[in-house]
This record gives sequence, C-alpha cells and structure tokens, in this order.
Amino acid sequence: MAPEPLTDTGPPEGFDPRGRDRDDLYGALARLRDLGEVVYSRQLQAWCVTGHEDIAAILRNDADFSARDHKPRPTLDLPPDVAEILRTWSGDSASLGEMDPPEHTRVRSVINAGFTPWALQPAEADIRATAVQLLQPLTEVAEFDLVADFALPYALTVILRFLGIPEEHHQDCLRWSDHKVQLMVGRDHTPQQLRECATGLRDFGAFARELTARRLAEPREDLISTMLHESPHGHRLTPEEVAALIPTLIITGHTTLAQGLAITVRHQLRSPGGWTAVVDGRVSIPHLVEEGLRLDCPVVGMYRTTVREVTVAGQVLPAGSKVLLLYGAANHDPGRYPEPDHCRPERWPTAAHLAFGRGTHYCAGAGLARAELRIALEELAARFPGLSAASEAGPVYRPTFPLRALTALRVRP
Repeated sequence: MAPEPLTDTGPPEGFDPRGRDRDDLYGALARLRDLGEVVYSRQLQAWCVTGHEDIAAILRNDADFSARDHKPRPTLDLPPDVAEILRTWSGDSASLGEMDPPEHTRVRSVINAGFTPWALQPAEADIRATAVQLLQPLTEVAEFDLVADFALPYALTVILRFLGIPEEHHQDCLRWSDHKVQLMVGRDHTPQQLRECATGLRDFGAFARELTARRLAEPREDLISTMLHESPHGHRLTPEEVAALIPTLIITGHTTLAQGLAITVRHQLRSPGGWTAVVDGRVSIPHLVEEGLRLDCPVVGMYRTTVREVTVAGQVLPAGSKVLLLYGAANHDPGRYPEPDHCRPERWPTAAHLAFGRGTHYCAGAGLARAELRIALEELAARFPGLSAASEAGPVYRPTFPLRALTALRVRP
C-alpha cells in the first residue's frame, strides 16, 4: 500500500461528499478544483483528480492504473460474518468493472455481443411499452414521486427484461440491489440491519447462479443466454462468470439510469420554460440526454490504483496509490465546458462527457441507457405537457457517494 502524504492537500474543513457536501456537491467539487487538478483527501484516503483531460487519460491507461479496486470500500465497520458474505456472495469470479486487460477484453467482448445496435433495436418497442404502462396510471393522480413511481420501476423493468429475469423476481432484485448499495456506501446501520443486507446479498448470488443454470440448459432470447452461448472472437464465459455478472448488470443498469432520468427532469423543471421547451420540441431530447448526464452525473467518481509510480498533472503518485477519478468535476471543467453549471443542450453533439467513462471500461450499456432516457423523456413530454415541481424545497440526496441519488422528486401532472 502506498504511504499517505504527510499533509492533506484538500480543503481545510475536508472534502466530505458523504455528509456535509452531499447536497451541494458541485460547489464542493469547484472548491476542490481550485486547489489543484490532483488533491489528496485524507478523509477519503485517495488522490482526487478533477481535470477532464487528466481523467480521460487515466481511463485510457490500463498499464499504469488498475481497476481491481475500483469500487468504494464499505464506510462502516462490518461484523466479521457480514464481511465474509460480502467477500464470497458472488463466487470466485470478479465483476466486469474489477477486471484489467486481457481478462477484461475477453469478458467484455462477450457482453458487447448483447448490446449491439442489432440487439438493441428490437428492444425499443418493449422499452416504450414499459414507459407507457407505468405512466398511464400517473395521469390520473394530482401528484406523484417521479423517482419512486416511475424512474426506478421503469429502469429496473427494462434491464431485467433485457437480461431475461422472470417478472416474479423483479421486486427481489430491487431489494437485493439496495442491500448491496447499503453495504458498500450506506451509513448509520445497526449490526442487525447489516446482517439483513448481507443475507439478501447472499440470496442474490444464489438466485443468479440458479438462473444461469436454467439458461444454460434452456437458452432464450435474452442477454443471459447470449453471454452463456455466444463466443465472439472465440471468447466464451463460464457459468460462474455469467452468474457473477448478473447482479452487477442489474445494479448498474437501473440505479444510475433512474437517477439520470430524475436529475434531468428536475433541472428542466427548475429552469424557466425548460419543460415547455422539451414539450414543444425546441430542445432536442437526445441532446438533453447528453447534457443532463454531464450536468449531474449519476456516478460522481470511480477509483483506480496506480500499478507503478506515475505523475498526474505534475503530482507524483507512488505505486499503490488510491486515485479517485471525479467524473462530476471533470464534467464541470470550465476549460472544456463554458458555463459548466448551466444546462445547455445545444452543446451537443460537439461536446463529450465522462458519465459513461472512457477507454476500456466505457459503459457497455451506454446505447441501451441512451435509448431508455430518450424514450422516457419523449413519453413524459407527451403525457405531461404541464409537468411542474410540487415543491420548491432543495433536493435531498441519499448518503451513497459516489452514487448520486435523489431521495424523491415530487411533481404535479
């Protein structure tokens, strides 16, 4: 493990995205950027990188920066039995985000076969039908929560149907996904609550292995079957590898999508005439999708570990250093985005953001996510031309850094 710097180069009061800076995250990121492009945070025990070009370069550099320890470490002291379940629940295979080349290259080539334009095109009709089915009952109420009543069930249903998860298990997958998030980045849980989450996580792993065995014997037209039975470029995945990938695809495939949708709608509702511009077509919805992801990225950052001593923006980082790539700061880099704190859909398609990452670990489901966000905004605009915020109160985010998650978004049709 790399030694910590002798001094904390972060703000005097510390960079606290899990607590004090949670709701004013971008103000905190701007203050952090003012201190330098690479700033050490003793609180996070990581070098925080804020510049767009630096982060993009690191994401392309698999030789010097490993993704093996890319996930946030649990913020709580876990009981030994809980820690053991967290270590073993998904089997011996690593998740895709934890892999480095060449292992990542082999696994990613198989997953990519399920996310080609040819594979995504027939899914669009089902995605739209899902949106319509969920939105229709909301046209008859005076107020609803866009997060709980539409964004989360919509995103979850789409990815589970795409994977081939039976509908009777959809609510289980939602609960298990939250158990994983709470174990990794939750706060203030009792040992009993942690054990309940760990039990759910263990059940999640067992379910994934059982479903994998069924699809191995009886393949269907779904992503799980594709991963088990396709062999692009001669690469194949073992059933154990597929079972380990299923929970990751479920969790990342719905949590970030739901938040990206809610955050984008919230910004339009806060902007004078913003929603009307979407409804009457003055704002391009595909461009709004990109700008919404840039403006308030659902994943604020991701970790890497230096393989050897490297220099980033003039700062020497020893081998074994933990590096936090702050996508949220990069997407607000004023050197790349004029007026970075303002929603400007007209930036696109000439700009590019880091919400989906870059390089080897660029989000495999980016095409599906873009289609989901576009279709959801189209259907919302068609059914709710007068949509408005139900409260002027500021947003409240869940304490789940680096995930950016609104607790609710109350709206009126």
